[in-house]
Amino acid sequence: MPISILMPALSPTMTEGNLVKWLKKEGDTVKSGDVIAEIETDKATMEVEAADDGVLGKILIPEGTDNVKVNDVIGVLLEDGESADDIVSIPSTPTVEQPQSISAPEVKPMNVIAAPPSTDHRIKISPLAKKIAAIHHVPVQQIIGSGPYGRIIKKDIDDHLASKKIEHPSPSLKNSFLDIPMSSMRKVIAKRLSESKSSIPHFYLSTTVVLDRLLKLREHLNSNTYIMTKLSINDFVIKACAFSLKQVPSLNATYHDQYIRQYEDVDISVAVSVPGGLITPIIQQANKHSLSAISLAMKDLAKRAKEGALKPEEYQGGHFSISNLGMFGIEQFQAIINPPQVAILAVGAGYPRHHSSGTETVMNLTLSIDHRALDGTDGAQFLKVLKDVLEHPEIMMI
Repeated sequence: MPISILMPALSPTMTEGNLVKWLKKEGDTVKSGDVIAEIETDKATMEVEAADDGVLGKILIPEGTDNVKVNDVIGVLLEDGESADDIVSIPSTPTVEQPQSISAPEVKPMNVIAAPPSTDHRIKISPLAKKIAAIHHVPVQQIIGSGPYGRIIKKDIDDHLASKKIEHPSPSLKNSFLDIPMSSMRKVIAKRLSESKSSIPHFYLSTTVVLDRLLKLREHLNSNTYIMTKLSINDFVIKACAFSLKQVPSLNATYHDQYIRQYEDVDISVAVSVPGGLITPIIQQANKHSLSAISLAMKDLAKRAKEGALKPEEYQGGHFSISNLGMFGIEQFQAIINPPQVAILAVGAGYPRHHSSGTETVMNLTLSIDHRALDGTDGAQFLKVLKDVLEHPEIMMI
Protein backbone atom coordinates (compact mmCIF):
# COMPACT_ATOMS: atom_id res chain seq x y z
CA MET A 1 0.00 0.00 0.00
CA PRO A 2 1.18 3.59 -0.48
CA ILE A 3 3.72 4.80 2.09
CA SER A 4 3.40 8.14 3.83
CA ILE A 5 6.42 10.46 3.62
CA LEU A 6 6.36 12.46 6.84
CA MET A 7 7.88 15.76 7.89
CA PRO A 8 10.78 14.43 9.99
CA ALA A 9 11.91 15.62 13.40
CA LEU A 10 15.56 16.45 12.71
CA SER A 11 16.38 17.71 16.20
CA PRO A 12 14.96 17.23 19.70
CA THR A 13 13.64 20.80 19.75
CA MET A 14 12.07 20.77 16.29
CA THR A 15 8.28 21.06 16.12
CA GLU A 16 7.98 22.42 12.59
CA GLY A 17 10.20 23.20 9.64
CA ASN A 18 10.28 24.72 6.18
CA LEU A 19 10.16 22.45 3.13
CA VAL A 20 12.84 24.20 1.11
CA LYS A 21 13.14 21.95 -1.93
CA TRP A 22 12.08 18.63 -3.40
CA LEU A 23 15.05 16.82 -4.96
CA LYS A 24 12.78 14.21 -6.56
CA LYS A 25 9.70 14.86 -8.70
CA GLU A 26 6.50 12.88 -9.04
CA GLY A 27 7.17 9.69 -10.98
CA ASP A 28 10.84 9.45 -10.00
CA THR A 29 12.19 6.14 -8.70
CA VAL A 30 13.41 6.37 -5.11
CA LYS A 31 15.84 4.05 -3.36
CA SER A 32 16.20 3.75 0.40
CA GLY A 33 18.84 6.28 1.45
CA ASP A 34 18.24 8.60 -1.51
CA VAL A 35 18.09 12.28 -0.59
CA ILE A 36 14.57 13.35 -1.55
CA ALA A 37 14.14 16.81 -0.01
CA GLU A 38 15.79 19.67 1.86
CA ILE A 39 14.27 20.81 5.16
CA GLU A 40 15.11 24.02 7.02
CA THR A 41 15.01 23.58 10.81
CA ASP A 42 15.55 26.11 13.56
CA LYS A 43 19.30 25.36 13.30
CA ALA A 44 20.20 24.49 9.72
CA THR A 45 19.10 23.37 6.28
CA MET A 46 19.35 19.58 6.16
CA GLU A 47 18.83 16.73 3.73
CA VAL A 48 16.06 14.15 4.18
CA GLU A 49 16.68 10.58 3.10
CA ALA A 50 14.04 8.09 1.97
CA ALA A 51 13.48 5.14 4.30
CA ASP A 52 11.89 2.89 1.65
CA ASP A 53 12.18 1.97 -2.02
CA GLY A 54 9.45 2.99 -4.43
CA VAL A 55 8.20 5.71 -6.77
CA LEU A 56 7.34 9.23 -5.63
CA GLY A 57 3.64 9.05 -6.45
CA LYS A 58 2.42 12.38 -5.11
CA ILE A 59 3.84 15.54 -3.56
CA LEU A 60 1.36 16.93 -1.03
CA ILE A 61 3.36 19.84 0.37
CA PRO A 62 5.07 21.92 -2.35
CA GLU A 63 8.61 23.17 -1.96
CA GLY A 64 8.84 26.65 -0.50
CA THR A 65 6.21 25.90 2.15
CA ASP A 66 7.06 27.20 5.63
CA ASN A 67 5.99 26.04 9.11
CA VAL A 68 5.15 22.45 8.20
CA LYS A 69 4.43 20.54 11.42
CA VAL A 70 6.56 17.53 12.34
CA ASN A 71 4.87 14.28 11.21
CA ASP A 72 2.61 16.03 8.68
CA VAL A 73 2.32 13.95 5.49
CA ILE A 74 4.33 15.74 2.80
CA GLY A 75 4.23 13.12 0.04
CA VAL A 76 3.32 9.57 -0.94
CA LEU A 77 5.64 6.75 -2.01
CA LEU A 78 4.28 3.94 -4.22
CA GLU A 79 5.61 0.40 -3.94
CA ASP A 80 6.16 -2.07 -6.81
CA GLY A 81 3.02 -2.68 -8.81
CA GLU A 82 1.18 0.36 -7.43
CA SER A 83 0.06 3.37 -9.44
CA ALA A 84 -1.43 6.78 -8.77
CA ASP A 85 -4.85 5.11 -8.82
CA ASP A 86 -3.91 3.37 -5.57
CA ILE A 87 -3.57 6.69 -3.77
CA VAL A 88 -7.02 6.74 -2.26
CA SER A 89 -6.08 6.80 1.37
CA ILE A 90 -2.81 6.67 3.26
CA PRO A 91 -1.94 6.40 6.93
CA SER A 92 -2.36 9.59 8.89
CA THR A 93 0.23 11.21 11.10
CA PRO A 94 1.41 8.79 13.83
CA THR A 95 1.28 9.81 17.45
CA VAL A 96 5.03 9.42 18.02
CA GLU A 97 7.91 11.33 16.53
CA GLN A 98 9.62 9.61 13.62
CA PRO A 99 13.09 10.58 12.44
CA GLN A 100 12.48 9.60 8.81
CA SER A 101 9.67 8.85 6.37
CA ILE A 102 7.80 5.71 7.47
CA SER A 103 4.71 3.63 6.88
CA ALA A 104 2.18 3.44 9.70
CA PRO A 105 -0.69 1.24 8.47
CA GLU A 106 -2.15 0.70 11.91
CA VAL A 107 -3.65 4.18 12.30
CA LYS A 108 -6.78 5.77 10.84
CA PRO A 109 -6.51 6.58 7.12
CA MET A 110 -6.85 10.03 5.69
CA ASN A 111 -7.97 11.11 2.22
CA VAL A 112 -5.14 12.49 0.12
CA ILE A 113 -6.94 13.19 -3.09
CA ALA A 114 -8.10 16.54 -1.72
CA ALA A 115 -5.69 19.42 -2.29
CA PRO A 116 -3.48 20.29 0.69
CA PRO A 117 -4.44 23.32 2.76
CA SER A 118 -3.74 26.59 1.02
CA THR A 119 -0.41 28.18 1.91
CA ASP A 120 -0.96 31.37 -0.09
CA HIS A 121 -0.85 33.42 3.10
CA ARG A 122 2.67 32.22 3.86
CA ILE A 123 5.71 34.09 2.67
CA LYS A 124 7.73 31.94 0.25
CA ILE A 125 11.40 32.78 0.70
CA SER A 126 14.66 30.90 0.18
CA PRO A 127 16.77 30.09 3.28
CA LEU A 128 19.63 32.37 2.12
CA ALA A 129 17.27 35.26 1.40
CA LYS A 130 15.64 34.73 4.80
CA LYS A 131 19.00 34.91 6.60
CA ILE A 132 20.06 38.07 4.76
CA ALA A 133 16.68 39.64 5.45
CA ALA A 134 16.97 38.84 9.16
CA ILE A 135 20.46 40.39 9.37
CA HIS A 136 19.32 43.65 7.75
CA HIS A 137 15.82 43.68 9.30
CA VAL A 138 14.15 43.65 5.90
CA PRO A 139 10.31 43.48 6.06
CA VAL A 140 9.92 40.53 3.68
CA GLN A 141 6.14 40.86 3.63
CA GLN A 142 6.61 44.03 1.56
CA ILE A 143 8.77 42.34 -1.10
CA ILE A 144 7.47 40.72 -4.28
CA GLY A 145 9.51 37.61 -5.06
CA SER A 146 10.97 37.05 -8.51
CA GLY A 147 11.67 33.33 -7.99
CA PRO A 148 9.47 30.36 -8.95
CA TYR A 149 5.86 30.77 -7.76
CA GLY A 150 6.66 34.20 -6.34
CA ARG A 151 9.40 32.91 -4.01
CA ILE A 152 11.64 35.63 -2.59
CA ILE A 153 15.27 34.97 -3.49
CA LYS A 154 18.60 36.58 -2.57
CA LYS A 155 18.46 38.95 -5.56
CA ASP A 156 15.15 40.39 -4.32
CA ILE A 157 16.65 41.18 -0.90
CA ASP A 158 19.80 42.63 -2.49
CA ASP A 159 17.70 44.81 -4.81
CA HIS A 160 15.63 46.02 -1.88
CA LEU A 161 18.72 46.93 0.15
CA ALA A 162 20.31 48.71 -2.83
CA SER A 163 17.24 50.84 -3.46
CA LYS A 164 16.32 51.47 0.16
CA LYS A 165 17.12 54.95 1.44
CA ILE A 166 17.59 55.62 5.11
CA GLU A 167 14.34 57.07 6.36
CA HIS A 168 14.19 59.25 9.42
CA PRO A 169 10.85 59.61 11.17
CA SER A 170 9.23 63.01 11.04
CA PRO A 171 9.78 65.06 14.18
CA SER A 172 6.01 65.18 14.55
CA LEU A 173 5.82 61.38 14.84
CA LYS A 174 6.44 59.67 18.13
CA ASN A 175 7.07 56.06 19.12
CA SER A 176 7.92 54.87 15.60
CA PHE A 177 8.71 51.16 15.58
CA LEU A 178 9.14 48.08 13.41
CA ASP A 179 7.81 44.65 14.40
CA ILE A 180 10.36 41.97 13.46
CA PRO A 181 8.92 38.44 13.33
CA MET A 182 10.63 35.88 15.56
CA SER A 183 12.63 33.34 13.56
CA SER A 184 12.29 29.63 14.35
CA MET A 185 15.78 29.69 15.87
CA ARG A 186 15.03 32.71 18.05
CA LYS A 187 11.80 31.08 19.31
CA VAL A 188 13.72 27.97 20.36
CA ILE A 189 16.45 30.03 22.04
CA ALA A 190 13.83 32.05 23.94
CA LYS A 191 12.06 28.90 25.13
CA ARG A 192 15.16 26.98 26.17
CA LEU A 193 16.91 29.85 27.96
CA SER A 194 13.71 30.89 29.75
CA GLU A 195 13.34 27.32 31.01
CA SER A 196 17.01 27.23 32.02
CA LYS A 197 16.95 30.49 33.96
CA SER A 198 13.64 29.76 35.68
CA SER A 199 14.26 26.10 36.57
CA ILE A 200 18.02 25.92 37.22
CA PRO A 201 19.45 27.54 40.39
CA HIS A 202 22.42 29.36 38.88
CA PHE A 203 25.32 30.61 40.92
CA TYR A 204 28.46 32.31 39.68
CA LEU A 205 32.19 32.24 40.41
CA SER A 206 34.74 34.58 38.84
CA THR A 207 38.52 34.74 38.58
CA THR A 208 41.12 36.81 36.75
CA VAL A 209 43.83 35.18 34.63
CA VAL A 210 47.19 36.76 33.71
CA LEU A 211 47.71 36.11 29.99
CA ASP A 212 51.27 37.26 29.39
CA ARG A 213 52.89 33.80 29.15
CA LEU A 214 50.04 32.48 27.00
CA LEU A 215 50.31 35.43 24.62
CA LYS A 216 54.05 34.85 24.21
CA LEU A 217 53.50 31.14 23.55
CA ARG A 218 50.76 31.91 21.05
CA GLU A 219 53.00 34.39 19.23
CA HIS A 220 55.81 31.84 19.09
CA LEU A 221 53.57 29.03 17.80
CA ASN A 222 51.86 31.23 15.20
CA SER A 223 55.27 32.25 13.83
CA ASN A 224 56.26 28.60 13.40
CA THR A 225 55.90 27.36 9.81
CA TYR A 226 55.07 23.86 11.06
CA ILE A 227 51.77 25.04 12.55
CA MET A 228 49.11 24.79 9.81
CA THR A 229 46.66 27.23 11.41
CA LYS A 230 46.72 30.48 13.38
CA LEU A 231 45.87 29.79 17.01
CA SER A 232 43.39 32.04 18.78
CA ILE A 233 43.01 32.76 22.48
CA ASN A 234 39.74 30.81 22.32
CA ASP A 235 41.62 27.72 21.07
CA PHE A 236 43.80 27.87 24.19
CA VAL A 237 40.71 28.30 26.39
CA ILE A 238 39.05 25.24 24.84
CA LYS A 239 42.18 23.13 25.32
CA ALA A 240 42.65 24.40 28.88
CA CYS A 241 39.02 23.65 29.76
CA ALA A 242 39.38 20.11 28.38
CA PHE A 243 42.48 19.61 30.52
CA SER A 244 40.81 21.09 33.63
CA LEU A 245 37.63 19.04 33.22
CA LYS A 246 39.71 15.86 33.30
CA GLN A 247 41.17 17.05 36.61
CA VAL A 248 37.76 18.10 38.01
CA PRO A 249 35.34 15.67 36.32
CA SER A 250 32.30 16.72 38.37
CA LEU A 251 31.78 19.59 35.89
CA ASN A 252 32.08 17.28 32.86
CA ALA A 253 28.52 16.13 33.42
CA THR A 254 24.83 16.46 32.66
CA TYR A 255 21.98 16.71 35.16
CA HIS A 256 19.01 14.33 35.08
CA ASP A 257 16.14 14.14 37.57
CA GLN A 258 17.30 10.92 39.22
CA TYR A 259 21.03 10.99 38.54
CA ILE A 260 24.04 13.04 37.40
CA ARG A 261 25.95 11.54 34.47
CA GLN A 262 29.73 12.10 34.36
CA TYR A 263 31.60 11.49 31.10
CA GLU A 264 35.01 10.01 30.37
CA ASP A 265 35.74 12.13 27.31
CA VAL A 266 35.24 15.90 27.18
CA ASP A 267 32.86 17.21 24.51
CA ILE A 268 32.91 21.02 24.62
CA SER A 269 30.12 23.15 23.16
CA VAL A 270 31.31 26.54 21.90
CA ALA A 271 28.77 29.34 21.35
CA VAL A 272 28.82 30.77 17.81
CA SER A 273 26.73 33.72 16.64
CA VAL A 274 24.83 33.01 13.40
CA PRO A 275 22.25 35.04 11.46
CA GLY A 276 19.08 35.08 13.53
CA GLY A 277 20.46 33.53 16.69
CA LEU A 278 23.08 31.38 18.38
CA ILE A 279 24.29 27.80 17.97
CA THR A 280 26.78 25.70 19.94
CA PRO A 281 28.85 23.39 17.71
CA ILE A 282 30.78 20.75 19.62
CA ILE A 283 34.49 19.98 19.76
CA GLN A 284 34.16 16.27 20.46
CA GLN A 285 36.80 14.55 22.61
CA ALA A 286 38.60 17.85 23.06
CA ASN A 287 40.77 16.21 25.73
CA LYS A 288 42.37 14.03 23.04
CA HIS A 289 43.17 16.75 20.50
CA SER A 290 46.16 19.05 20.06
CA LEU A 291 45.83 22.82 20.01
CA SER A 292 46.16 22.94 16.23
CA ALA A 293 43.56 20.18 15.77
CA ILE A 294 41.15 22.08 18.02
CA SER A 295 41.82 25.29 16.09
CA LEU A 296 41.16 23.67 12.70
CA ALA A 297 38.02 21.93 13.96
CA MET A 298 36.68 25.13 15.49
CA LYS A 299 37.23 27.14 12.30
CA ASP A 300 35.44 24.48 10.26
CA LEU A 301 32.50 24.20 12.67
CA ALA A 302 32.07 27.98 12.95
CA LYS A 303 32.11 28.38 9.16
CA ARG A 304 29.53 25.67 8.58
CA ALA A 305 27.42 26.93 11.50
CA LYS A 306 27.11 30.34 9.81
CA GLU A 307 26.20 28.59 6.54
CA GLY A 308 23.52 26.49 8.28
CA ALA A 309 25.32 23.31 7.23
CA LEU A 310 25.97 21.53 10.55
CA LYS A 311 24.74 17.98 11.11
CA PRO A 312 22.60 17.40 14.25
CA GLU A 313 25.34 15.42 15.98
CA GLU A 314 27.68 18.40 15.53
CA TYR A 315 25.58 20.72 17.70
CA GLN A 316 23.40 18.45 19.86
CA GLY A 317 24.81 17.20 23.14
CA GLY A 318 28.06 18.39 24.65
CA HIS A 319 29.15 18.16 28.28
CA PHE A 320 30.37 21.72 28.99
CA SER A 321 29.93 25.07 27.23
CA ILE A 322 32.13 28.09 26.54
CA SER A 323 30.78 31.51 25.58
CA ASN A 324 33.43 34.05 24.54
CA LEU A 325 32.50 37.70 24.01
CA GLY A 326 36.07 38.93 24.26
CA MET A 327 36.26 39.68 20.54
CA PHE A 328 33.49 42.24 21.08
CA GLY A 329 35.39 44.01 23.84
CA ILE A 330 33.20 42.69 26.68
CA GLU A 331 35.42 42.33 29.75
CA GLN A 332 33.06 40.35 31.98
CA PHE A 333 29.58 38.79 31.79
CA GLN A 334 27.49 35.87 33.09
CA ALA A 335 26.24 33.14 30.76
CA ILE A 336 23.09 31.02 31.07
CA ILE A 337 23.56 27.26 31.45
CA ASN A 338 22.64 25.10 28.46
CA PRO A 339 20.71 22.17 30.01
CA PRO A 340 21.23 19.35 30.73
CA GLN A 341 24.84 20.54 31.12
CA VAL A 342 25.74 21.68 34.62
CA ALA A 343 28.15 24.54 33.84
CA ILE A 344 29.15 27.16 31.29
CA LEU A 345 32.22 29.42 31.18
CA ALA A 346 31.93 33.08 30.15
CA VAL A 347 35.18 34.44 28.70
CA GLY A 348 35.89 38.17 28.57
CA ALA A 349 38.34 40.31 26.62
CA GLY A 350 41.97 40.70 27.63
CA TYR A 351 42.88 44.13 28.97
CA PRO A 352 45.92 45.81 30.58
CA ARG A 353 46.19 45.90 34.35
CA HIS A 354 48.75 48.20 35.94
CA HIS A 355 50.67 47.32 39.08
CA SER A 356 53.72 48.59 40.93
CA SER A 357 56.27 46.83 38.70
CA GLY A 358 54.61 47.41 35.33
CA THR A 359 51.64 46.31 33.27
CA GLU A 360 50.21 42.88 32.58
CA THR A 361 47.40 41.60 30.36
CA VAL A 362 44.55 39.93 32.22
CA MET A 363 41.26 38.24 31.33
CA ASN A 364 38.12 37.69 33.41
CA LEU A 365 36.45 34.28 33.55
CA THR A 366 33.00 33.73 35.06
CA LEU A 367 31.68 30.22 35.68
CA SER A 368 27.92 29.61 35.87
CA ILE A 369 27.04 26.46 37.83
CA ASP A 370 23.86 24.42 38.37
CA HIS A 371 23.57 24.29 42.15
CA ARG A 372 21.42 21.15 41.96
CA ALA A 373 24.42 19.21 40.67
CA LEU A 374 27.43 21.09 42.03
CA ASP A 375 28.60 23.06 45.03
CA GLY A 376 30.87 26.06 45.28
CA THR A 377 33.93 23.93 45.99
CA ASP A 378 33.50 22.08 42.67
CA GLY A 379 33.50 25.33 40.73
CA ALA A 380 36.36 26.77 42.79
CA GLN A 381 38.54 23.71 42.15
CA PHE A 382 37.85 23.87 38.42
CA LEU A 383 38.67 27.58 38.18
CA LYS A 384 41.86 27.06 40.21
CA VAL A 385 43.09 24.42 37.75
CA LEU A 386 41.96 26.44 34.73
CA LYS A 387 43.69 29.59 35.97
CA ASP A 388 46.91 27.66 36.62
CA VAL A 389 46.83 26.08 33.13
CA LEU A 390 46.15 29.37 31.32
CA GLU A 391 48.85 31.19 33.28
CA HIS A 392 51.31 28.31 32.64
CA PRO A 393 50.11 27.13 29.20
CA GLU A 394 53.03 24.72 28.76
CA ILE A 395 51.08 22.43 31.13
CA MET A 396 48.43 21.74 28.48
CA MET A 397 51.15 20.80 25.96
CA ILE A 398 52.13 17.73 28.01
